[in-house]
Amino acid sequence: MPQVVLVNPQIPPNTGNIARTCAATGTELHLVGPLGFEISDRYLKRAGLDYWQWVKLHYHASFEAFQTYHHQRGGRWIGFSTSGVCSYIKFEFAPDDWLLFGCETAGLPPDILAACNHTVYIPMAQPHVRSLNLSVSAALGLFEAHRQLGYLE
Repeated sequence: MPQVVLVNPQIPPNTGNIARTCAATGTELHLVGPLGFEISDRYLKRAGLDYWQWVKLHYHASFEAFQTYHHQRGGRWIGFSTSGVCSYIKFEFAPDDWLLFGCETAGLPPDILAACNHTVYIPMAQPHVRSLNLSVSAALGLFEAHRQLGYLE
């Protein structure tokens, strides 16, 4: 099953909302530090409501620590970015994909984007809108992967 990876998230409610989406879908959530908040942050807990017990949460103190963990498990890195090469709707997801999302203010850093096996973007009709909210982007990407892989039936 695809997994969600948040690299340096900064806003607790976004991470809480993504955790709730992961709980609802049985998806593992990886938080890669440094984080812009404490994991015990009340806003994080509030956004996740009472679903935290169903979140398969992994914390990695650094991207290097995450890389080591990923190396043991395998799978492709799919980087979500406004500079992605392919629309996420046209991309063919695989069960062992890792969906990588960057922080709210800067997205994924160039070196991490370069390390991704593929980069995808979420098409938007208005060019003056820079990007969608992180929690919306993660939900769109995750549900499209689940739809393609037949996990929503």
